[in-house]
Amino acid sequence: MPSDDENPVIDAATTPAPGLVQSVDRALVILELLAADGELGVTEMAKTLDVHKSTVSRLVATLEEHGLVEQVSDRGRYQLGLGIVRLAGAARGRLDLVTESRGLTRALADTTGETVNLVVLSGTEALYLDQASSSSALQIHNWLGKRNPMYATANGRVLLAWLPAGAAAEILGHLASAAGTFLAHTEHTVTDPVQLRAVLDEVRESGYSIVTDELELGLTAIAAPIRGASGTVIASLSISGPSFRLTADRLDAALEPLIATAAEISARMNYHSFMAVT
Repeated sequence: MPSDDENPVIDAATTPAPGLVQSVDRALVILELLAADGELGVTEMAKTLDVHKSTVSRLVATLEEHGLVEQVSDRGRYQLGLGIVRLAGAARGRLDLVTESRGLTRALADTTGETVNLVVLSGTEALYLDQASSSSALQIHNWLGKRNPMYATANGRVLLAWLPAGAAAEILGHLASAAGTFLAHTEHTVTDPVQLRAVLDEVRESGYSIVTDELELGLTAIAAPIRGASGTVIASLSISGPSFRLTADRLDAALEPLIATAAEISARMNYHSFMAVT
């Protein structure tokens, strides 16, 4: 076991950064200590954290309740719990999605001559996990790592359309203003929740979403769902570009390769059509 002056988490434990919630900071340091040392008792953790044992006991009890730590003996020693594996699996799932899709999204970008984005739901926003651009494309934005509003983007609408009704309503309720409407990014943005629900019904029926000039003037995107092993929609795949170039004819031509690529990524994520959750 490394000594205190060799342990990289000691300083974090004793001098939390300004603005952090101290109890959360301490709980995370406990997880880091267990990751580094394997097993620790309450007394050892309290010494490292420089707090009373009762404080550590409460923190460990909370972590244990969520499955993040588990007791390995009746003497009060703890190790990381299987809940850590569950959380790591969620992150790994996103990494797998990017890995499995990257070659396909590059090919789609080359085929269409436009920008291709891979997007997932993150809280109440659409998170852009990966992006591929054709060498011939006029790239308006680098979306990688960005978050955009669900209601004003083709990707967001795809993700919303296949959510359980209650989950979608909760997200939209969070995004709505006190007046019950959504923020207008342009004069074309759908801001009425009733109108948006009708749009989402159309997305589910057609199997794709097209949004023009709603997030930004001059920006058009078409998106389709990617499904996971359980049959639920886990991500959205989109083609986007300047509105003057993505005309109705260009969108029609892009739809088939978009749907085919989304289906291939779904298959790589162990989805089969009989699993579909509609």
